[in-house]
This record gives sequence, structure tokens and C-alpha cells, in this order.
Amino acid sequence: MHGECLCGQVKFEILGRIPKLYQCHCSLCRKQGGSSSNAATIVAAENFRWLRGEEIISSWVKDSGFRSDFCSKCGSPVPNPLRNLPYVWVPAGLLDANAQLEICAHLSIASKAAWDTIASPGVKYETVPELSEFLELLHSKTHA
Repeated sequence: MHGECLCGQVKFEILGRIPKLYQCHCSLCRKQGGSSSNAATIVAAENFRWLRGEEIISSWVKDSGFRSDFCSKCGSPVPNPLRNLPYVWVPAGLLDANAQLEICAHLSIASKAAWDTIASPGVKYETVPELSEFLELLHSKTHA
């Protein structure tokens, strides 16, 4: 599957089966995406490949470790490494529109915006779950 930023200058591909999606409703993700939540997935680094534009990506890292990578031309959030782990965080909105993807989880619902209504199915976590449990859920072949 392929993905690209708003202006098309940053392009990437994911090899193999695409993990399920999640939505994070925390204030950082709301501010990063300008919406009620961000939808994303996490893929193994070995299944992720930049096709072009990596040199125009800018990064901002909060003291807490929260990282936001974005295209320096159009400002779209773009994939970034997940801490020092062999995974890449991928914003779902950049993926090919015809993909058959499902949301399997909602994170940080305890801090969602007062006006946010969670309508889609999936496991609901008050905060951020244990990473190993979360990765297992994203990469499972069964429905949540």
C-alpha cells in the first residue's frame, strides 16, 4: 500500500498486510491533526519504505517524547519512528483511499474533547495501553 502527504512530495509504501487502525483522542493528537482525534497505525520498520521526500521532512519533539514529523512544504503529518523501537507510526489519512481498513481501538478516551463522540467500534482505552498488548491488537487478524 502507498501513502503520501497533501502536496505529494513525501511518498512511502507499506509492504505486506496493513495493521488495523486506531484513533487517539488525547490533546496532543487533537492539536497535531486539528481534529477530534488522529487515526493511525503502527507498522514494523522492516515493512516500511520511503519512496521520496524524506529529505523535506521536519520534526518537532516535545519534552515528554511526543514526536511530530511533517512535510516542510505542505505541513501534513507524516510517518515517524516509534521511539527507539523497530516500528513506524503512520497517519491513516495518508494511505490510499481505497484501502479496506478498520479501526480496532480508541486511545485516551478519558481525555477526549467534550464535543467528541466516539461512534466507531473498537476496544476503548481510558489512557494509552501497554505497548505489547496494543501492537498485538493492531496486528491481529481477528476483529476487535
